[in-house]
Amino acid sequence: MTLPAITRLGAAAALALAAAGTAQAHPLDGLTPEEITRVVEILNADGKATPESRYPLIELKEPEKSVVMAWSEGDAEPRAALVNVTTAEGMFRGVVDIAAGTVSDWEPATEETMLLLEEFIGAMDLALGAPEFVEGLAKRDLTPEDVFCLPLTAGAFGLPEEEGRRLMKVPCYVNPTSSNFYAKPVEGLFAVVDLKGQEVVDVVDTGAVPVPQDGWGYTQDEIAAREDMELRPETRPAMLGQEGGPNYEIEGSKVTWDMWSFRWRVDKRPGVVLSEIGVTDAGTWREVLYQAHLSEVFVPYMDPDEGWYWRTYMDSGEYGFGIFLSPLHAGVDCPAYATFLPAVVHADDGSPVEIPDAVCIFERNIGDPVWRHFEIFAQTPDQFTPAEGRPASELVVRSASEVGNYDYLIDYVFEQNGNMRVMVGATGLDAVKGVAATSMSSETAEADTRYGTLIAPNLVAPNHDHFFNFRLDFDIDGQSNSFMRTGLVPAEMPEGLPRRSMWVTETVMPKTELEGRYRINPSTPAMYHVANMGRESGLGHHPGYMINPGNSVAYSPLDTENDPPARRNPYIDYTIWTTPYSAAERYAGGEYAFQSDGSDTLGAWVAQDRPIVDTDIVTWFTMGFHHVPRMEDWPVMPTMWKGFTLMPFNFFAHNPSMTVRDPS
Repeated sequence: MTLPAITRLGAAAALALAAAGTAQAHPLDGLTPEEITRVVEILNADGKATPESRYPLIELKEPEKSVVMAWSEGDAEPRAALVNVTTAEGMFRGVVDIAAGTVSDWEPATEETMLLLEEFIGAMDLALGAPEFVEGLAKRDLTPEDVFCLPLTAGAFGLPEEEGRRLMKVPCYVNPTSSNFYAKPVEGLFAVVDLKGQEVVDVVDTGAVPVPQDGWGYTQDEIAAREDMELRPETRPAMLGQEGGPNYEIEGSKVTWDMWSFRWRVDKRPGVVLSEIGVTDAGTWREVLYQAHLSEVFVPYMDPDEGWYWRTYMDSGEYGFGIFLSPLHAGVDCPAYATFLPAVVHADDGSPVEIPDAVCIFERNIGDPVWRHFEIFAQTPDQFTPAEGRPASELVVRSASEVGNYDYLIDYVFEQNGNMRVMVGATGLDAVKGVAATSMSSETAEADTRYGTLIAPNLVAPNHDHFFNFRLDFDIDGQSNSFMRTGLVPAEMPEGLPRRSMWVTETVMPKTELEGRYRINPSTPAMYHVANMGRESGLGHHPGYMINPGNSVAYSPLDTENDPPARRNPYIDYTIWTTPYSAAERYAGGEYAFQSDGSDTLGAWVAQDRPIVDTDIVTWFTMGFHHVPRMEDWPVMPTMWKGFTLMPFNFFAHNPSMTVRDPS
């Protein structure tokens, strides 16, 4: 885990950025630097906090939907912040009314909050200062000066030694001599640190393992210097470009492009949050989604080794995708012509910080037609009639969060045909385990690779999963929506017809939450969609949007009832869940993920079995992939993209991309 590239804002810079950000103020805008500063001032003035207090979380407390819907530009802004604050008296959860300058809610936080960066650094220092840990390093001919350590969330297993503690486990790596910080793990040794007690409560040493010798650097100079690799010849780059500037407009937090409009902000936990997503259809504004954002990320490793079984990270809820946004590299992460935007988050002491170039927005022509048709019957001996069609362009909103060794790209992609794609690109470095084997012919190879793949001499990458849950608050032409499954079932064939098999569609509308959970199964094909049954569009159809899972479906044999890590993340049991809207139910892993027990999760909420027909509903989509590592994943993993698509289903009266102009 490395710290994000964040810049502490001085007072003048904070005020300037705040002024720019509030030019088109809206209730769902992210907190400005000025507002974050004001939150801390209010808490200090009220005696709830002091300059020594620490802030695991300061984020926008969204107004009720009815307030947002009724709000018009020029109205007073309902602005409040949800805070988690560590004080001398303990941890508290509060709501600060920024406009009124008051604390409207204040209570002890009984669960463990997100990780502070100070805790992360402090855990390293505690581990390297423990005599038993230093002895373990000495057995390996290492000193504290020879290594850097990587504090990791320890999960929660209901064990007595977890009670009353805030635990991290701290393995180490030999200091890199290259760009790769993870190439030389000090295997078999880690410290258990209690962040509350500021002490090392245990040092686990299962025996020394050979430290890999290769530094496995991944910069161009390092690759060129290797004997087993050769840089490819220089090539003429295929570049994306856009003459004359973008076709989108950004006013404050609002982005308008082609038929689409939405608002964006960054929160510490989910990263990019998009709100008020909709389209202009024949001059009329129509709602599609009230909000869409990442809800939780679950990455459990499949190695029962004492140094690995507990590696069951909830990357968004424990660490935060927003605070770990990394600056985007023009020409690599995004086209050079993209618009790059900063993200404002907060430091542990509550001061505002800026992550430069944290989000990029760009258009791209993907080289495909959005539609085309070649008419053979229009051809004559004297005249050739070319295919009619239009080139496809799309708008991309991209961010990249580095959470530990992995980099996760999150894309929200808007298309001219009314589709919206949600994509996750996983890249970065595999987590690696030191082993004795140097090849598959080594004596220990079979045992060393029981739970992973030997990807380099003395390095195994253990098997693991990547699960991503997204919260999709549909408001299709209003808030009265319903979820449905339209399955393909065998048709009854008339007697005497030579054809003996066809299929027909059969639509089922689940009435309650437990009925509204679905596992995607290719052997029972179906469409899953949300519709407004109180509205009609086109030929009297009910307007809706379909969820196309694409290549994103991932299930595993993890036991969500009895295995503690899986019980904390029960949303992995189904691809699709639907719940009635609740402002308090924002994250599928619960409000507090650190050492959670699974009692406040999507699975627990759905057990209420509330009605979900003709009401304001939220659909939760779980996607991901199972990662059985391969040699090609090392030393840096090629980006693996997974995603799903939201597609209009009888929402428009015709193909909306028919009105795209012919550029020729």
